[in-house]
Amino acid sequence: MKDLKNKVAVVTGAGSGIGRALASVLAAKGCRLALSDVNEAGLAETVAACGGADVRSYLLDVSDREAIYAHAEQVRADFGKVNLVINNAGVALSASVREMTDEDFKWVMDIDFWGVAHGTRAFLPHLIESGEGHVVNVSSVFGLIGVPKQSAYNAAKFAVRGFTESLRQEMKLENQPVQVSCVHPGGIRTNIANSARMGKSENGEAQRKGFDKIAMTTPDKAAKIIVKGILKNESRILVGPDAWGIDAINRLLGSAYQPLVERFSRKNLYI
Repeated sequence: MKDLKNKVAVVTGAGSGIGRALASVLAAKGCRLALSDVNEAGLAETVAACGGADVRSYLLDVSDREAIYAHAEQVRADFGKVNLVINNAGVALSASVREMTDEDFKWVMDIDFWGVAHGTRAFLPHLIESGEGHVVNVSSVFGLIGVPKQSAYNAAKFAVRGFTESLRQEMKLENQPVQVSCVHPGGIRTNIANSARMGKSENGEAQRKGFDKIAMTTPDKAAKIIVKGILKNESRILVGPDAWGIDAINRLLGSAYQPLVERFSRKNLYI
């Protein structure tokens, strides 16, 4: 996909952050947009920010499998085709394995993994039908390394990475007209930390302040990097200098990266 003009792009989690920035960048590239979120007010703001682009908005809870499949059919009916799907919606949880509740664990997995998996599977027939499709699934740098108190988020984001990399190979082996990319953002200046759930012993305020200090990349910059990666058909799209650094450390050290993370966590997480 070398040109995005008049392509139909689906973006979940478009009511704020990276999703909103992606909508803006894709609109500027000439895309027709199907934007969704659970936040109706935020979604309306995103639509307004897209100017005169061809945009439709949809209230969607990506943890609801049936809603996702119905959404895919509705977008196909509304636009006549689907070329690009960016499964971006996500949430965060900071809690130890011992303390996190089953409810919170399920909440993260239902949105961050199953939302991506169902979003991919629901739209895949339409992407194939288009003759020029692309799936973009948003993982994280926490899909590259494990971090204390992020076990649920790590589980979801590692799962997204494995699912997406497997799909990319399947599409090639089956000679399907669908490209596949996995996105690994580092610290992005969004509200994900502010809206994260916390374990009962967590110092949420301190962790949020710590995240704000290390978040190195704006949503606008992240969106531009992602769209550039889509146009280059990159299998792995690293977003931000911290993402590149973490990827390099993981490749160089293998599992020996863990003592480095432990030292950082002792200073910044166990507070």
